[in-house]
Amino acid sequence: MKEIVLITGASGMIARELAKKLENEYSLRFLTRKKKHDHEYEWDVRKKTIDESSLENVSHIIHLAGANISEKRWTDERKKELISSRVDSAALLQNALKKKEIKLKSFISASGINFYGTQTTEKIYTEEDKPGNDFLSEVVVLWERAADHFKEHNLAERVVKIRTAVVLSEKDGALKKMVPPIQYGIGSPLGSGRQYMPWIHIEDICSMYEFALRQPSLHGAYNAVSPQHITNSELTKEIAEVLKKPLLMPNVPAFVLKLLFGELATAILEGSRASSQKIQNTGFQFKFPDLKEALTDLLKIK
Repeated sequence: MKEIVLITGASGMIARELAKKLENEYSLRFLTRKKKHDHEYEWDVRKKTIDESSLENVSHIIHLAGANISEKRWTDERKKELISSRVDSAALLQNALKKKEIKLKSFISASGINFYGTQTTEKIYTEEDKPGNDFLSEVVVLWERAADHFKEHNLAERVVKIRTAVVLSEKDGALKKMVPPIQYGIGSPLGSGRQYMPWIHIEDICSMYEFALRQPSLHGAYNAVSPQHITNSELTKEIAEVLKKPLLMPNVPAFVLKLLFGELATAILEGSRASSQKIQNTGFQFKFPDLKEALTDLLKIK
């Protein structure tokens, strides 16, 4: 009999691709705000409601729910939403599991590489490093604390936290936004272009979740980031090269991005490197450790 895996954040890019990897070996259920298909169950984090039948006989939860960090300006209201969508959603799951007296084999939570702070330094961060002290760090710390409660409250045998870098996919996210300007000859690096951009191919991030699910020895935090470190400028140039397009425009000035995005601009203009060594030491292998190969695959240019 197949183990049951419940996935939150069902409409997100990672959830959709991950489901394809898991559907043959596991029985999948999805928590969503509006049920449209079989195997979907409704929940509403704001109203603190959840279809408890989604938890019957569940063995694992993969918690991918969370409002998009870069979708809107960070007003005070938006900041509360970014935190609530991660922390309160985990609390809702906890309370439902307690009520039904269910203990999971594993609770695997998305997390963010911004745990270490949004700043451009020469340091390469590892999972042993302490968190930063800016807003995104605060979000990730609270996010991970909410995940750790599953182990502390004896609701899961283990907790895994996947500190996710910028996910490269042709269907959604950063790459989809960067490609059109470059294709039309108006793409350029952002700010100084020297900020590091930790990245990971969509297939590798999904493989990492699958790996975490299959390996009961995994627990704690892991950086989900390619072994190859690049800057914003290098990424922009590599996309242009793969697309065979020239980069004609000067860098987008920092002040323009600050006018457009407010405080969110910090997350665009700053960035550090993070090490993938810990997850590689467990036996995980990246299919796309090299940026050019990753872009060639995603943009389907041979």
